[in-house]
Amino acid sequence: MFKILLIDRCHFTRTGFEAWLNHSGLFPGHYVVTGLNNLFLAREHILQWKPTLVIADLYGFRQDIHHFQQLSSLLNASERLPFILLQSGEDNGMTDWLGHFPVWSSLLKNASLEEVATTINDALTSRSCAERPTAAAPLLTRQEEKVLTLWMDGASNQKIAAHLSINGKTVYTYKRNIRMKLHMDTRFSPFLSLQESKS
Repeated sequence: MFKILLIDRCHFTRTGFEAWLNHSGLFPGHYVVTGLNNLFLAREHILQWKPTLVIADLYGFRQDIHHFQQLSSLLNASERLPFILLQSGEDNGMTDWLGHFPVWSSLLKNASLEEVATTINDALTSRSCAERPTAAAPLLTRQEEKVLTLWMDGASNQKIAAHLSINGKTVYTYKRNIRMKLHMDTRFSPFLSLQESKS
C-alpha cells in the first residue's frame, strides 16, 4: 500500500485527486491518500507519517508572505522522497525559488491525466526498493485536522466547539492529542514559525 500526501488549498482538487488515484485503474496496488491545505500539518505528515510520494500545488500558499519559511521547511523535510509540483498559476519567480529544493517533477495543473499518471507511476517505481508498509493510517483524524486548522486561524476553544458542534472539553482533548501526535512542546508551537517569519 502506497501513502500519498496531496497538498493543495482547493478542497475539490484534493477530493477529486484522491478518488482518481483510488478508482481510475491506472495505478497498481492500493493507495492511502491524505489531502491537506495546511503547510504546518503537511510538514509533520512528511516527517512522521512518511508518505511514499508528495504531490503539491504550492501556488495558493505563496500569496501569504509568512508561508515562505513554511514552504522551505516543508520542501527540506521532503528531500528524500519524490515530490511532484503542480503549477496552477503564473510563475512570478516561483520556479527559480523552488530550484533550490529537490523536486522530482514539475507539471502544469492542467496537464493531461495520462501525463500525471505516468509521472506518478515513475515516482512510485523509483521508490519500489523502499519497504512498503502493510497498513497505513493518517497521522491525525479528520476531526483533529479540523480542530488544528481552526486553532491555527486563532479561534478560541468555544468558537471551535460551536463550529464543530462539540463540547469545549472535547476541544481541549483534541488539542492535547494533536500536541502529542505532532510532538509539540507547548500549545503555542503551531504559531512559532508564523511569528518568526513576521519579525
